[in-house]
Amino acid sequence: MVILNNVFQPSYRDADKAHIGSMDQYHKLYEQSIQDNEGFWAEQAERLHWYKKWDTIKEVDYTKAAIKWYEGGQLNVSYNCIDRHIEAGHGDQTALIWEGNNPDEDRSLTYNDLLSEVSKFANVLKAHGVRKGDRVCIYMQMIPELAIAMLACTRIGAVHSIVFGAFSSDALRDRINDSSCKVLITQDTGVRGTKQDIPMKVHGDHAVAKTPSIEHIIVVKRTGADVEMQNGRDLWWHEEMEKVDSNCDPEHMGAEDPLFILYTSGSTGQPKGVMHTTGGYLVYASMTHHYVFDYQPGDIYWCTADIGWVTGHSYIVYGPLSNRATTIMFEGVPNYPDFGRFWQVCEKHKVNIFYTAPTALRALMREGDDFVTKHDRSSIKLLGTVGEPIKEPEWTWYYNVVGEQNCPIVDTWWQTETGGILITPLPACTPLKPGSATYPFFGIQPVILTPEGEEIDGNPAEGLLAIKDSWPGQMRTIYGDHKRFFDTYFAMFRNYYFTGDGAKRDEDGCYWITGRVDDVLNVSGHRLGTAEVEGAIGAHEAVAEAAVVGFPHDIKGQGIYAFVTLMAGVEANDDILGGIKQKVRDLIGPHATPDKIQFAPALPKTRSGKIMRRILRKIGENELDSLGDTSTLAEPAVVDDLVKNRK
Repeated sequence: MVILNNVFQPSYRDADKAHIGSMDQYHKLYEQSIQDNEGFWAEQAERLHWYKKWDTIKEVDYTKAAIKWYEGGQLNVSYNCIDRHIEAGHGDQTALIWEGNNPDEDRSLTYNDLLSEVSKFANVLKAHGVRKGDRVCIYMQMIPELAIAMLACTRIGAVHSIVFGAFSSDALRDRINDSSCKVLITQDTGVRGTKQDIPMKVHGDHAVAKTPSIEHIIVVKRTGADVEMQNGRDLWWHEEMEKVDSNCDPEHMGAEDPLFILYTSGSTGQPKGVMHTTGGYLVYASMTHHYVFDYQPGDIYWCTADIGWVTGHSYIVYGPLSNRATTIMFEGVPNYPDFGRFWQVCEKHKVNIFYTAPTALRALMREGDDFVTKHDRSSIKLLGTVGEPIKEPEWTWYYNVVGEQNCPIVDTWWQTETGGILITPLPACTPLKPGSATYPFFGIQPVILTPEGEEIDGNPAEGLLAIKDSWPGQMRTIYGDHKRFFDTYFAMFRNYYFTGDGAKRDEDGCYWITGRVDDVLNVSGHRLGTAEVEGAIGAHEAVAEAAVVGFPHDIKGQGIYAFVTLMAGVEANDDILGGIKQKVRDLIGPHATPDKIQFAPALPKTRSGKIMRRILRKIGENELDSLGDTSTLAEPAVVDDLVKNRK
């Protein structure tokens, strides 16, 4: 790969057969997708099987937050993800590879196997009164039955609501009650890393004690641990599966029928039930997986996310399976039994496409290169990142060490609300800039707005990121609260979807995500994205991870408080402190120099790996009496250390 002015020109192993092989081809298709938007999306929808074609391609009115795609069309998600591949002669192909928590645990399901299991569990749900439109809550770790359950819901038209398996019983209760779920699917206990007895059924019992809509709990026997089963209410998965046959005709679903509800955090603290519908979502998940990861028949594809998050919905299950991919589902964690687990799995299964989060990369980078280099990664041809903007240090490490300078990195930007990737490189053609999501995906029209809602034309530009027009994967509402949907995404700027993120567009038209707009600092009149400052701090060779927040400053209005975790084995000292400040001055300017730097062994993170900035802001502002609930943190004790050593 050629590097010019820190721009990495693509050198992709499969360039000769890539779906998009040149920037000319990208620009031509992108222009078509904008100029003939409805014709473009009609053509893309042909990648799926429809029982009945649509009457209209799209009906969109942002002034009312009214969005419809492929209205009048009928299809079934499980049929598109399983049956049609079997009918085309690919039933013996591996659909799903399950890699367990321990390296000696794995399981593979062919498309034939998957159809049998999905059909049987769909019949189990029907036998217990679940019908089209009913909501089903799934609360599980990353085991094959999770994917089987969600596909079974789609087969009969039930709406699934997956709750991340590390959430508390209270969080589970609230989500069940918000959508009035009829059935809860869980497991006896879970294993994850060194945790061998996660009390999934116990959490489910506590939640269901206050969820009047739940009629049954269906329990997978994952570990064989003793759990209490209530007669009449609780059912064992394996026993119910023995009572039904493996034939279940797929329900014909309207394109705008609900597919799933997925709860995401809101700025008010009240979770939002993001609702996606059937036709448009599947078109978009399928298409983005096809082009962004350049999926080719025979590739082994691994997204390390949890299916409890949207990344797992779109890019472990629905996108890959609709494209007849072989997709890996991982129960474990990247540091068990050691920090080389990701690369051991890649070697074991000869992974070709690897998609993970920057937070995982930072943790692995901190432990050094040996855990990576001792494993054969020659099968990997493409790397990807998701979840937050990746900063240059981990991008460079990922590229140089993991990919050995042979693998493009697709740094993807999207949200739970968008259903799929909106801004991304394409592996065979896009010049890569460490930290930039680069260019919009087909059919997507990002704009940068002033706070007053005026589009900023020309390059470079910086401001608020919004999207003009709609796309098929866009969420349709917040379940049970359409007014909140409108107020959150459409009220601020008329005729735009407001992402809530800030962004820069550079002189080449590449997009750089600068962070949530509530993570923008205003220091002496200078607007600074926290991601930008964190990236500069992270460029120091001793730094593993950093997070910055604002705090009241008598002169500047807002000062910069930095929380910094150093690489393993590195001790904090004045030289490192001065070096970090100098690095920020060098990369951004004196105005971005942190006023306070607190070294910390770890940062407060949720169980999904995201830094809980609300807590850091309270510490920075010395509002230690209002830190709020810390029970959802992966390691609540981290907060005590930060408070004790506050600057």
